[in-house]
Amino acid sequence: MVIDIQNLEFRWRHDAPTVLSIESFQVASGECLFIKGPSGSGKSTLLSLLSGVTTAVAGSVHVMGQALEQLGSVERDHFRADHIGYIFQMFNLIPYLSVVDNVMLPCRFSARRLAHALERGNDLEMEARRLLRHLDMDHAELHRRAVTTLSVGQQQRVAAARALMGSPELLIADEPTSSLDADRRESFIRLLFDECRSVGATLIFVSHDASLEHLFDRTIDLAEINRSTKAVEGA
Repeated sequence: MVIDIQNLEFRWRHDAPTVLSIESFQVASGECLFIKGPSGSGKSTLLSLLSGVTTAVAGSVHVMGQALEQLGSVERDHFRADHIGYIFQMFNLIPYLSVVDNVMLPCRFSARRLAHALERGNDLEMEARRLLRHLDMDHAELHRRAVTTLSVGQQQRVAAARALMGSPELLIADEPTSSLDADRRESFIRLLFDECRSVGATLIFVSHDASLEHLFDRTIDLAEINRSTKAVEGA
């Protein structure tokens, strides 16, 4: 199992209501999982727990066999840099870097992902360009442009290429198609599938767009597994 959650409890403060309460939740290696739920159901909070940004107040979150709650903050940062690619809803691209420099960024923080990237290409830039081409950004001229000059859809694909750089074992995507038109959503997801399957990565894909769920191996409705009745706006 890539992910194994047992008896998870999470609240934002010790005196606040529990917002996530999950008895058991597993994700198999190589699985492409779709997580759905209304706004406030805890989707983004769950992703924060899976990536080690936050930790549970009770229970366990194992990712690739590592109990995240047993790691300190710096150790979780290193673990995330080595093993997890993250496509943020708001992209979080570095505005003063070029497209290709943004894509190479994970390898500046992880020797593991640097080694994996070099296994797939002769150098980092070659691997970054390969990922961009795979995500339908074929024009070399685009690769040297500042990300702030790109369209929203192009920025989203740069964010995906960055998350995939260095072949992380787990890819987490938080509403990654929210800025794409309907025609591009399915093709974008299939490109993610192709890249994940080529390296055996597991994909956790969160969206409120239920029309996409038929593409995935399995769908989880977070509202059905979260025993807490406390909704959190924006979670």
